[in-house]
Formats: sequence, C-alpha cells, structure tokens
Amino acid sequence: MCGFSGFCAGSIGKEEGAAILRRMGDIQSHRGPDDSAVLHRGNVGISFVRLSILDLATGMQPIVSKVDDTAIACNGQIYNYIELRDELPSQHYETTGDMEVALNAYRHLGEDFPNSLNGMFAGVIHDQEKDALFLFRDRFGIKPVYYTETSRGFFFASEIKPLLGVPGVRCEMDRSLLPSFFTYRYIPGEKTLFKGIFKLPPASILKLDTRGGEFQVKQYWEWSFPSSQRNISLAEASEEFNRLFADAVRIRLRSDVEVGSFISGGIDSSAVASIAAIHKPAIKLFTIGFGEEKYDETGDVGEFLKMMSSRFSRAESVQRNCVSDQLDVLPDLVRSIEEPISLGTMVPTDQVCSLAAERLKVVLSGEGADEIFAGYRKFLVEAAALEYPSASVEEKRRLLLMCPELSLRLGGSDENHLMRHIASERLFNQSELVSLLGLTNEPELDVSSIIPGSLTASTNPISAMQAIEVKSRLPHYVNLRLDKLSMRHSLETRTPFLDYRLAEFSASLPVKLRVNLKAAQEKYICRESFKQFGVLPPSVADRPKKPFTMPIADWFSRTSTLPDSVRDILLGSEVDRQGILDGDLVRKYARQVTGTGVGPETMVSAGDRIFSIVVFSLWYREFMEGSF
Repeated sequence: MCGFSGFCAGSIGKEEGAAILRRMGDIQSHRGPDDSAVLHRGNVGISFVRLSILDLATGMQPIVSKVDDTAIACNGQIYNYIELRDELPSQHYETTGDMEVALNAYRHLGEDFPNSLNGMFAGVIHDQEKDALFLFRDRFGIKPVYYTETSRGFFFASEIKPLLGVPGVRCEMDRSLLPSFFTYRYIPGEKTLFKGIFKLPPASILKLDTRGGEFQVKQYWEWSFPSSQRNISLAEASEEFNRLFADAVRIRLRSDVEVGSFISGGIDSSAVASIAAIHKPAIKLFTIGFGEEKYDETGDVGEFLKMMSSRFSRAESVQRNCVSDQLDVLPDLVRSIEEPISLGTMVPTDQVCSLAAERLKVVLSGEGADEIFAGYRKFLVEAAALEYPSASVEEKRRLLLMCPELSLRLGGSDENHLMRHIASERLFNQSELVSLLGLTNEPELDVSSIIPGSLTASTNPISAMQAIEVKSRLPHYVNLRLDKLSMRHSLETRTPFLDYRLAEFSASLPVKLRVNLKAAQEKYICRESFKQFGVLPPSVADRPKKPFTMPIADWFSRTSTLPDSVRDILLGSEVDRQGILDGDLVRKYARQVTGTGVGPETMVSAGDRIFSIVVFSLWYREFMEGSF
C-alpha cells in the first residue's frame, strides 16, 4: 500500500518539478513511510511513497520497463499477479512483485488492461512512445485518485491535500454541493467539495495527451445484472460461492509481511477470519467494543471464537473499547478523510486501525458484503413490500410481523423505487435544507451520479437498489473512510468480498438467493454457504445484522461530556462565526438529540443529523480556514 502523485506540466522545470514532487510525497508520507522516490522526465513527473508489503527487496516504484520505457506507480495490490504473469507473453521480470506484472499487462493488452487485474488499485502509467499518461482505478473504488487542472498543468495524487499546495490551486469550497452532502452524508459522483478537484470514478481510466494536455475518461467495467435469472439450485450456488469466497480470501493473504484480520460480531468479518485462519492459524484478530451494550459486539466475538476453538486455537484476539472521550480525535479524522462524510463508523474504524497498526501492516476486512449480496435490512423490507400485494392474508400478517417498518413503507409516497431508495436515508428534506443553508429555493439534487446508466425499467428493484449502493455509497462513503483511516495509520486493509468474481456471481443469481423472505434473511446465499461448508456455526451464520457504528445519539445527547471543539459547534458560536449554516437551527437540532429509542439499526436519528453538522463545521475549519 502506497501513495503516488505527479503532474504533466511543460512549464515546470527540473528544479521546480523536483521540489513539487518531494512536497507532494511528503504530504502523504503516512501512506508510505518506508521509502520514497521520484521520476521526472520531460514534462511528466511522478512521486511515490511506499508501504512495503510485497516484494520487499525489488518492489520499489516507479517501475520502468527496460523494453520501451513505460513507467508505472500504483497504490494497491494486484492479487492475481502470479496467475497473470503466467498468462501474459513471456517476459523477463526485474522484480518478483505485482506492479511490474500490471505494467506488462498494459504493454500487451493496451488501455483495457485493468480488466485483467483482480485487486484494489489506483495508479498512473506514463507511455512516452504514445505521448500518453493514464490514471486508472479499481472496479469498486477501493483506492482513491484525485486530479485537477491549473494554468500550469495537470496534477494528480492519491489524496487531496497534495493537490492543495501545487501551483495555481486555490482551496475553495464548492457551495453547490452542500445540499448533496446534507442529504446523502457524502458527495456522490466525480466532484469533491473542493472546487476544481475531481476524483476518478471507480472502474475508469483517464487518458491524457501529454503534448496537448487534453484528456478523456472512460469506464472499463460496470457491475450489471443479466436480463434473465440464472437457473441454479441453492446447493449449487452455495458450492460456487464457497469456492469463489475461499479463493478471494486466499489470494488476499499474499504478502511478505504478517496479515491479520478485523473481526466483529457480524457474519462478514467472522467468515473472512474463519477462512484466513485455515491458511494462517496464528492470525491476529482485532475488534472494537463499546460500553453501551446495544452497540457492543465483543461478547459475540468471544462466543464465536469459542465455538470455533479448533480453528482459532493459535489465533490472538486483541480488543479495545471505543468511548466518547475519543471524539476529541474528530478534527484529525476529518482532516485525514479530506472529503466530509457523516458516518458513525469513523471513530471506531480509526480505533481498530490504530490497534492493528501497532502490531502489523496488513489486515483483512469484511467490507462490501452488504452491498454485493444485499445484506442491509432495507433490502428485506423492499422484498416484503414487493411480495405484499399478492400475498395471502396469513402471509401478509407474517410479513408485517417480520418487518414492522413495512407498514410505513406501504403507506409511503408513490415515487418510483429508485427515488424511494435514494430518499430512504436522507438526513434533511428539501425544505430543511433551505433553512439550514439559507437558500432561496429548494435545491434540485442531481441523481445522475447515483443511478447507474445500465438500469432499466425491467431491472428487479432489489438489484436496482444494490446497483445504486455499489455505484455511489460503496466507493464514496464506505471505501473512502476505510482507505483514509487505515492509511492514516499506515495500515493496508484488504476486502475479499469486493473480489469482482464474487460480484459478478452475485449479480447472476436469482434475487431469492440474495434476499429470502421465507427465511427472513438478507445475504441469504452467504449464510447458507457458510453453514453448509463449516465456515460459520449455524447460530452465527443466522445472526441478524447489527450495524457497526458508534452510539452517536447517546454520546451527543450528553453535551456536557463532549470535547470543547464539538460542544462549541452544537451550542456555541462556531457555526455563527463560520456563516455557512443557520446557527439557531443547529442549536435547535442539538437539543433534539436523544438516545432513547435509538440503536445501531436506526437509519436516521437526530444524532445522525447533528453529526453531519459537526463533521462539516470541522471540515470547514480544517480546510477552508486552516493552513490550506
């Protein structure tokens, strides 16, 4: 895991270019504290900082081909590099790692080479013979890359902060995106809240003409659902899932340093750890607990490890509690994540990453399973709503008992299922945004960056909901926070459920194998396969989902215990001073926060709303009023 940055700028000379490259690398040195290097040739410069994980002796980047001088620098891991090396034409390799293989894949396969890569990656390739520079990003946006244009040239980096210091960049907020943030909790699409700084979309490649400076972005892959369902039995699907999942974990254990695993009470990280322990019996497991019982999962973790004692007999379980005092780290987290996201997992994710980084450099994680295999409760509710109109009286009664929130869903508006899904977790409605942001009219939110173009009227609503999650929420919200917070501690996190083979397998399945109303289960095929092949005990595999999040409502309802930086946003003059949000309204929202009747399953609470305000206010202070 590493960081890269650079430019294509003819007006920048060798001395100035070297200084810019060093400065960009230094700013994101936490992504690669082990080594650094720069490559400057012609009008192209590339900086690289390295976290040494694979090929410790010869894997330093940028790597330059001795055949044609093409060069690559990449943040991430190509897990299938061993298989890919054997598939490509014979080549003498100077290194034993993955990135020279990725460079060779480009040399032989051309611009479509990312389709051959199984991994998490964001990188740059400079092809001098073609006068071209390429930025490329993995299918699910696990690894980030940003870019901007100025009068001096084209600049890019793994993070935003290195771009804020390059010639011609002004640190400005794009106010037009505030309604999006306070609706979705993040900024979807290619734009960022930093005016003029963009993120390359997942599964995309950007080609820049290094002579004229023009560039174009194209998508090389899209997660889509076939028009007809696959004819496959539960037993066959369980076997195929097990084979793919086990291999996804296996290849993500490829490393020249120790690999550990996150683990919680949920089935995703538990299953990842279970498969990993087969290959690494002495694996280290890291989990976070809470003093608030309804959020704490350490008991479930302990019970699971005891039930699987033969598999985990040599494993080491390391735990830490996440407490409200740790909210004082919020300004640092906002600065590290760079893009404002209002996500309750921020603090516990940072804590578990810090815990793991004290002992090793690489961990596995269960991220992505809920999006790829329909694991959120809202998928079950939607399936029940689709079934309800044609169900018998007895079945309708069962559906209402199974999903108490179904009555509200059935009595809702008549808007189509896509818009209903998008609106289901919005923090503030249109009229509230007008008051909070001081707008003259209700904002029109652009949903084109959220709804995939491949969806049609015939796409099953469950599949359509999943596609929206994977296109937008997964890369710009879930993966963003995991990447930035893990790399803040120089820790690499690997996500087996985001193996593209598993995603394509899931999309091919009948919906009932993802969400099964008879069993009242989301992520049905995963649960059944885990039970059938002994990955999890049945009682663990059948556990209902318990979202991993901090007790926002509980903590923020006790304002006297909050750090001064947070309390002054909620009750003091900080919001008034910044002049972006309505201070009186913020204080009103703060008084409405209560932990009563709120738990980890609550989709939108007063605590969630006020947390978004805290995150934004801290972001504004850190970036718009800070040293940038």
